Amino acid sequence: MNHDTISGQWKQLGGQIKKQWGKLTDDDLKVVEGNAQMLAGRLQERYGIAREEAERQVRDFQKDLDVSRQKDKPLSH
Repeated sequence: MNHDTISGQWKQLGGQIKKQWGKLTDDDLKVVEGNAQMLAGRLQERYGIAREEAERQVRDFQKDLDVSRQKDKPLSH
């Protein structure tokens, strides 16, 4: 999933993001507004983790979303 996809679906992803990272607030999500790097920065702040770890978590979240979207796509014939 690229940055444009995150931005385009940000409102729909908010619930999943808050489920994944419960310490993030609605205000955090508004500030981040779909920017993966800003999301990683907020994770770093809220969870006290290293930047690299926060970025890895965001990448893993994006990959999981991509996988679930592939499962939801109808098979093409």
